[in-house]
Amino acid sequence: MSDGPNLPQNTVQLLALNAALRAENENLKAVVAALKRALYGARSEKQVTPENQLPLALNDLSTTPLEPAKLPKPANSNRPGQHPAARNIGGLPAHLPRVDITIEPESHACPCCQGKLHRIGEDVSEMLDVVPAILRVKRIHRPRYGCRACEGAVVQAKAPLRPVDGGMPTIDLLVHIAVMKFAWHLPLHRQVKMLAGQGIDLDVSTLVHWVSRLAWWLKPLHGLLAANILAAPKIFCDDTPLPVLDRSKKRTRIARLWAYAMDDRPWRGPAPPAVVYLYAEDRKGRHVDEHLAGKSCVLQVDAYPGYNRLTRPDRPGGPVTLSFCLAHARRKFFEIHKSTDCPVAAEALQRIAAIYKIEARIRGTSAAERLDVRKAETQDLFDAFKPWLMDRLSEISTKSTLAKAIRYTLGHWNGLGVFLTDGRVEVDNNTVERSIRAISLGRKNALFAGSAVGGENWAILASLINTAKLHEFDPQTYLADVLERIVSGQTKVNALSELLPWHWKAAPAKQAQAA
Repeated sequence: MSDGPNLPQNTVQLLALNAALRAENENLKAVVAALKRALYGARSEKQVTPENQLPLALNDLSTTPLEPAKLPKPANSNRPGQHPAARNIGGLPAHLPRVDITIEPESHACPCCQGKLHRIGEDVSEMLDVVPAILRVKRIHRPRYGCRACEGAVVQAKAPLRPVDGGMPTIDLLVHIAVMKFAWHLPLHRQVKMLAGQGIDLDVSTLVHWVSRLAWWLKPLHGLLAANILAAPKIFCDDTPLPVLDRSKKRTRIARLWAYAMDDRPWRGPAPPAVVYLYAEDRKGRHVDEHLAGKSCVLQVDAYPGYNRLTRPDRPGGPVTLSFCLAHARRKFFEIHKSTDCPVAAEALQRIAAIYKIEARIRGTSAAERLDVRKAETQDLFDAFKPWLMDRLSEISTKSTLAKAIRYTLGHWNGLGVFLTDGRVEVDNNTVERSIRAISLGRKNALFAGSAVGGENWAILASLINTAKLHEFDPQTYLADVLERIVSGQTKVNALSELLPWHWKAAPAKQAQAA
């Protein structure tokens, strides 16, 4: 070998070189495995039964096709250990309109004596039906009235305001286009093709203008939503990339959407579930500092260093308490276990799973109850985890991926343990990460925002739509009603809080009580 003369002759140096090469090889294998999993693997990190059994790697699954006779029986075959298939065999929602169709017998004469039959009952069955979207033209007539005695007097109702000045879309069409894009991830160029299929020939730029106009109307409500969330004592925060077209350079640049969420349901707190997205040109930590200017809170985040500036003791408004995400630490051990079947990573996952099992049991109890259980049960698990990690770190190569995962966990230990001192705090940042998935799906289909203004419009509309979805009502119905009230002037600027999703949802019940 040509490298032979250059190899160290000292045994200690050879052993050190061997260890370094093994660590580098392990790192490379972990990177390749992570890339494969990102491209082809499942995203879930859930463990499978029996308890404490770790997820199988894809390589462990048999790829041999089954013969038809060996195919497993349907899930509703009542075999032990199997769950029945989840089928809706009735009980369709009561709020859906019903169309009744009566099917009469061919004859109302008795088949025996030919006497006249009389009705003694009926059988009713229901089927779920759909009426495909129908485009129609909404014509507004404004009659003019004149006086026969006063020829110069002409009376006519004022033309109603349109959401797009001089434009053709109604409020319902405008909202429909936005909801299809930001709630169900159907990009505008596909919607243009769907409209063309019904004989409506529009350019994508027209729909872009419509969406921008809708965002303009809703911008004050978006600002109010952001103010409500950012004033909460406990906030979830994360960010996601948003490619934006840079027309001057004829390419895209990577901007960001910063997501802030609140949700007190896990501990029966007062804050309703909500998420707001704020557009920024980059990922610099100054943006979060500006968003939270003068505010002190518990911020549940990942380990991005840009958040560290929030913890300065001399920060105006006071320092922010950073609560780090245990799911991020778990994910690093999970990737190692998936790629190398490392027993140390497997045990780390089991220790973290024990903490999550307790969290699942106390979800929905009060903050005080959660804190009591965490002190009685979780604290010992957490305290034992740290020395175990330090012992494992002393036994392995400092350059290995396992060592990096352990150092990450130990390096953020205080922030990972904030949930043990505050019953309101969650063990991870999954609340806001779930809200970012909607942005990721839309980004995957739309590819990029057309401009910085397009990125801001994305943030405005996605915030209101995804908050509506958190409250489990139809975003089309919600935004159409909100836009009608704003455009018509029925709801004034000083009463916009009535249109926040949780207040809008509660309004019918309050009106019914008042009546």
